[in-house]
Formats: sequence, structure tokens, C-alpha cells
Amino acid sequence: MKTHFILILLICFLFIQCGSEDNTQSEMTGEKIRVLLDTDANNELDDQHAIAYMIFNSQAFDVEGITVNRTRNGGTIDDHYKEAERIVKLCSVYPQIEIYKGASGKYSEIVDHLDEPDFDGHEAVNFIIERAKVQDDRKLVLLPVGKLTNIALALKKDPSIIPNVRVVWLGTNYPDPGEYNFDNDISALDPVLESNVEFEMVMVRYGKPSGTDAVKAYLSDFQQKMPGKGPHISEPVTGRHGGTFTNFGDYSVDLFEKFRGSPTSRPLFDMAAVAIVKNTDWADRVVIPAPKFENGKWIERPDNPRKVVIWENFDRDAIMQDFYNTMENYHLPE
Repeated sequence: MKTHFILILLICFLFIQCGSEDNTQSEMTGEKIRVLLDTDANNELDDQHAIAYMIFNSQAFDVEGITVNRTRNGGTIDDHYKEAERIVKLCSVYPQIEIYKGASGKYSEIVDHLDEPDFDGHEAVNFIIERAKVQDDRKLVLLPVGKLTNIALALKKDPSIIPNVRVVWLGTNYPDPGEYNFDNDISALDPVLESNVEFEMVMVRYGKPSGTDAVKAYLSDFQQKMPGKGPHISEPVTGRHGGTFTNFGDYSVDLFEKFRGSPTSRPLFDMAAVAIVKNTDWADRVVIPAPKFENGKWIERPDNPRKVVIWENFDRDAIMQDFYNTMENYHLPE
């Protein structure tokens, strides 16, 4: 009898352990994660899915708002704003979740104008500072999935926000040079690396299994799983490529089908960055001495007391499964 009792306890323990393996960070800490997403929303198709995934995970995230920036693809800052607005409307949280226009230019072109009221990117930069100064025991996660410009400008304009924020950037092919977000404003990296802000870089690494490039979605899966997903809205939204849509899932398929080059698969780089903020078990977290980027290459500084984090080796299957589960069982902000 005693042996049977011990066996039952052991089975219960194992069941609890197995059931908790995929807990989000908010479930483990008992509180939601404050997030502000900074995006070049009209660049391709991963930004839109990052926005929707973040919004539909309201059980894990307190979404503070969205800021946009302009990178070389996707048109003007207004085009990036309009695409972010489309997604927020399709997710049925407009105008509840606010969107602000950020920088069109580069950090090096803007930094000397921060004392001017209408400097390039002032709406987004001021909003970032405002949300970072809100009284809250939780740090605000700044999640840039485009260039770093808006974040670097906010830290420069008001360094007092540094203890209040954690920057998780989807960018770089470290230790290799290159990468789209990085190349769009290299001048914004050094001010962030040299500050004392909590800084984490989510690796891209094109063509390598260790980066978010490996977190691929397949068009055939989207065509099967995404139609009709998400809340349905009464006023249709006109899509980037024309047509009208009343839910995010239908627009998601349209974005994929009409993406340049008509690919059968596409990495969801930005969505993966949101996913590892939600659940840190879905990638490897590596702490390194902060390097420096000079003359087109990374310079290692092994004695640097300043430490940063890189994220690599993403669990593609777990992330994509959670993405599809989220689309099926979405949680909207209250």
C-alpha cells in the first residue's frame, strides 16, 4: 500500500513537471510582460505577424503601444504607419493600441537635433520615453524589430529611462557582418552598446540554422491554417496589395501569396523575437562581453565588463506551433 502511494505521488509530480514545460515567462512570474514594439511594419511580412502574435498573446503581454520606423524597403514612414494601423484594426484593438511615427533617417543624422520640438521621429521617441517613465515595478521591454534608431534616440534624449527598460533587438548576423536591420542604421548600434541599458540581440544569421532565419513558415501551412483566424471586424480594411479584409488570418495569407518572388516559405524573423520574450525556453541565451563594430567587422572585447545577451538556436517547431495555437485561441487585451 505504501509503495502504491509513493508511486501515485511520483506520477503526479511528473505530470505537473511535464505540464509546466511550456509555461510562459508571465505565467512563471505571475505577472504580464510590458512590451512596446518598434517596427518597420511595411517592410515585408514578418512584422505584421509579430504585431498580431503580440496582440493575441494578451495573457502574456501588456502591450504599451507600437512605434514605427522607416527602412529602405516599404516606402515612407506613412506607409509603415498605415501597415501597422491595418494590423491593429484587423486584430480588433484600434484605436485602443496606439501607434506613433518614428525616424525616417539615421541616428547620426538626427541626434544633434533632439532639442528641436519636431525632430525626425519625435512622436515615437517621446512616446517611448513617456512609457518608460510610468511608475511600474516591471521593466518595459522595448522590442525593436527594425533598425535601432528610435530606441537609440530615446536613450540619448533621456538617459534616466535606462534602468527602467530592457532592449531586445531583432538584428545582426553576429559574429558576421551584415543583416538588414543592422545595415539600415549602423550608427544607432554603438550608442546602445556603449550605454548601460539591458541589451539583448536576437540573431538573424541568414541561411544558418542558429538564427531566426530558421524559423520558417510555409505557404501551404498558411493556406490551410490561417484563413478566417482572429476576431472578425465589421468595417473591412483595405490591404497593402488591394482587396478588403475583415480578419487577420485572411490578410496573412494574402501577404504571403503576394510577397515578392512568390516564395513557398519565408522566415518569420520578427515573430520569433516576440516569441522568445514570451518564453525564453525557445532559444539559447548566451551572455557575452559587449563587442564593437568597426570598419565593417565585429571586434571582440573579452575584458569588457559591459555584458550583453545574444539569442540563438531557436526552437522552430515550438515557436511555430505556438504561433498557430495563438491564431486559433487568441486572447485580446481587456
